[in-house]
Amino acid sequence: MPYGIDNDEFSGEFEGVKLDEVKELRPSLFDEVRRVLRVHHYSIRTEDAYVGWIRRFIELNGCRHPRQLGARELETFLSRLAVDGKVAASTQNQALAAILFLYRDVLRQRLDWMEDVIRAKKPRRLPTVLARSEVQSMLAQMDGRPRMLACVLYGTGLRLLECLRLRVKDVDFARNEITVRNGKGGKDRRTLLPRSLVEPFQQEIERARVLHAQDLAAGFGVVYLPYALDRKYRSANREFAWQYVFPALNRSVDPREDVERRHHVGEGVVSRALKQARERAGITKSVTAHTMRHSFATHLLESGYDIRTIQELLGHKDLATTQIYTHVLNRGASGVLSPLDQP
Repeated sequence: MPYGIDNDEFSGEFEGVKLDEVKELRPSLFDEVRRVLRVHHYSIRTEDAYVGWIRRFIELNGCRHPRQLGARELETFLSRLAVDGKVAASTQNQALAAILFLYRDVLRQRLDWMEDVIRAKKPRRLPTVLARSEVQSMLAQMDGRPRMLACVLYGTGLRLLECLRLRVKDVDFARNEITVRNGKGGKDRRTLLPRSLVEPFQQEIERARVLHAQDLAAGFGVVYLPYALDRKYRSANREFAWQYVFPALNRSVDPREDVERRHHVGEGVVSRALKQARERAGITKSVTAHTMRHSFATHLLESGYDIRTIQELLGHKDLATTQIYTHVLNRGASGVLSPLDQP
């Protein structure tokens, strides 16, 4: 079935058919993009990003249907992003991935020019790493849940969303382990549970238990489960084991299912807290949640742990990704005595 750019835009092929009937026959192209993305189990963040790029691509080309566009229009679009928008290579490649997804998976077109599109070359950059003293200074400026989340990021090496999406059942106090479900690349893995965080984790879980009991009493308490597990296991979405370790303070409406439920705490809570702590600690480096992960890996290497162990903890598919942290072992410029300082 052909898809319109918007439900209000139709071509002459439906002449003589009532407008309401056409809308039912010809859904929005963007609705179909979202549907196919969900069939492929893309995250809602990727879904929003892809729809946004496809919309910009179409608007830049006079709102013409993508079937009428080709390699020249795509190259112009990517060039404008780089030259006028001055976007990073990763951003440009994401836009390209969105457009290729539209043609290959939504419109089912495989054209010769798709194989010849050149992707932007991503520059190799060293990660920003905090010294141990800088980490401690920042943590000293934080309290409450933001401090707990920052400690988890630094103490376990989890990515931010992996941390926020932890379920109660994924924290194993008996084995001092945390299981990451459906991490980057759809992989599961285990990482350590720092002994110093055992009691704080137990307190967070008890806090989540109280909130869950209140939600159940109010007629809610259903948590989001991936891959239709709520249909396979009918009562699982109400069980406490499946609830988030770090639930949000308030319930919200799930944009995918239009259901009110309690989600996990938002990413902005951590980002804002880290920025404020960095400023109060007088640290001039750029600090994000991922900086804590970089610092975790670097400090383990400095402590003598082998790189393959760190690769497993971080969940890297390729050892080359982990090897970027070995720059600290060579010491680089910090291991050289300048002639100006030599006697």
